[in-house]
Amino acid sequence: MTDWTSGYVADIGYTFGYYQELNPLRARLAFLNAGFVPPENGVHCELGYGQGMSANIHAAASGSTWYATDFNPSQAAFAQSLAAASGASAHLTDEAFADFCTRTDLPEFDSIGLHGIWSWINDENRAVIVDFIRRKLKVGGVLYISYNTQPGWAAMVPMRDLLTEHAEVMGVTGQGITKRIDGALEFADKLLATNPNYLKVNPVVTERIKGMKAHNRNYLAHEYFNRDWLPMPFSKMAQWLAPAKVDFACSADYLGHIDQVNLTADQQALLKDIPDAMFQQTVRDFMVNQQFRKDYWVKGARRLTLLEQAEGLRAQKVMLAAPRADVSLKVNGALGEATMQEAVYKPILDALADHKPQTLAQLEQALKGQNIAFAQLAQAVMILAATGTLAAVQDDATTAKAKKQTDKLNTHLILKARSSNDITFLSSPVTGGGITVGRFPQLFVLALQQGKKKPDEWAAFAEQILAAQGQKIVKDGKPLETAEEQLAELTTQAHEFAAKQLPILKALQII
Repeated sequence: MTDWTSGYVADIGYTFGYYQELNPLRARLAFLNAGFVPPENGVHCELGYGQGMSANIHAAASGSTWYATDFNPSQAAFAQSLAAASGASAHLTDEAFADFCTRTDLPEFDSIGLHGIWSWINDENRAVIVDFIRRKLKVGGVLYISYNTQPGWAAMVPMRDLLTEHAEVMGVTGQGITKRIDGALEFADKLLATNPNYLKVNPVVTERIKGMKAHNRNYLAHEYFNRDWLPMPFSKMAQWLAPAKVDFACSADYLGHIDQVNLTADQQALLKDIPDAMFQQTVRDFMVNQQFRKDYWVKGARRLTLLEQAEGLRAQKVMLAAPRADVSLKVNGALGEATMQEAVYKPILDALADHKPQTLAQLEQALKGQNIAFAQLAQAVMILAATGTLAAVQDDATTAKAKKQTDKLNTHLILKARSSNDITFLSSPVTGGGITVGRFPQLFVLALQQGKKKPDEWAAFAEQILAAQGQKIVKDGKPLETAEEQLAELTTQAHEFAAKQLPILKALQII
């Protein structure tokens, strides 16, 4: 490992993930629900962008300007290729935080975002970032920051330290990080098989190790095997951010706003008796055994009056982003699975079934006579948005401005689906963000773009691409061996895509 990494894993690329919480439009609904003045969409910054999927999707889909850095040059090169393809205003560099954050040519930002990075860097870099937020985040600007936290990580911290130590002292450097990760996990299995007292006190570790073994090794390398790795309690995060003059606003996880699916009645009552909002968050983390926080902070929080909050929510546009027939009325919170009230949710979903954007005011009007209060509608929107069923929608002018950029970016991404299933997101000018679209649906879109009109033609097109590379579809854990089997499976998927996902992609103006 070379000196420039500062102990961060750099000999294996990060995954091609997309993180919707970095989308400024998503923050708007969270702020309105929490009763705060929502942020502006203008100039934004992401620190530690990985492969650059989020920064590029948001720059293209929102028509806004983005600045970002990630010190891994191979990741920066890929991210810059996406920016060149879309033509969006995305200024992406491979500078270390200390270099990027001290530049004198950067503007002030409406938002600054870090996804996960905070947990994997040293205190020196944390201090650089806090100073950058203090100087460069506009008054009224939003900080999005996610990080591993206590108490959810408490049991796993010693095991993580053991795994990284094994990789460091027992692994062979020349084998690469993937082999060393596999060796560390194999050793953990052997250790746990001896039934150590540590396991007796922390039985959850067995499932954690099992889950790790099923994960992508690129993800594991960056999540667990950096030199610096610190799950931080919320109170400690607040201390770190105090010099930046930002206040905690709300969770970036929409479902985290809904106490009914996360907290018992006794827990809710105890929290209400705590006057300090910051201490409330610390106590709440114990109640739900929080492992990973996704939070919005704001420089200069401004409370909305109840009237202003209601007006802001009623003006918010949403649309159904999933097939109506496939929407489940089940949701999983910290308390486990909960069932949503059919009498409330069915009329709302039916009113949105045409996949056309509507404001909450329009929905409220459409639901008159259904005995659904506006507070119930607003909560339902938060829950459905948390599950990905609903998406917040930006204004028509911004959508029109972004459309050319998203078309170029999506064409570039879809062409990559011919040889890889690494990238599973496309960009929507309607939502200002990314939408999950798997490899085969992307190939079907490519077939459509090349003039093939029927699902059977899309399937044949995709099968030819796979056959040319000797690739096989895996179904139920087994590869399909013959071309006939592959074509049959692709044909089934193409018809399902035509019936369900295609209308949504059209509504989202991805096609």
